Amino acid sequence: MPSLHIIYASTSGNTQHVVDTLIEHLAQSHKEMEVTAQRAEEAQPEDLTKSDVLVLASGTWNYDGVEGYLNMHMRELLEKRAKDTDLAGCPIAFISLGDDRYYYTGRATERFMQFAMEHNGKSCCMPLIIINDPYGQEEKVTTWCDKLMECFTSSE
Repeated sequence: MPSLHIIYASTSGNTQHVVDTLIEHLAQSHKEMEVTAQRAEEAQPEDLTKSDVLVLASGTWNYDGVEGYLNMHMRELLEKRAKDTDLAGCPIAFISLGDDRYYYTGRATERFMQFAMEHNGKSCCMPLIIINDPYGQEEKVTTWCDKLMECFTSSE
């Protein structure tokens, strides 16, 4: 049975909504898939490599007056707890949220890609980038989800 593990960081509920939409769509369209989701603050380094495909999801946040970072929980996971993790070619996909009021609107994508490159991950599809309120953008999520399924055929 193919497996997908989602690690996400959500403090305002927006990333949680996108992940819930993704999981609901997978439950309807890919019943054979084993899908698990985990909050970034609960994740350990070994969770990054425990499935056939990994999805990382986070909003773009500001820290210390500087914008363009991952959510603090995702940043803590990737930059501290998992800083020495080897993804060993694991297929990985990214979900990034952002707000067009800021200059670095969706820079979480760049941060994710940098992590994947530095830790031997293999990006398997275009990132899903949600700008502004994700409510009302569910069709964008489900369309991306269908493209995400190609990661399983290309990794076999």
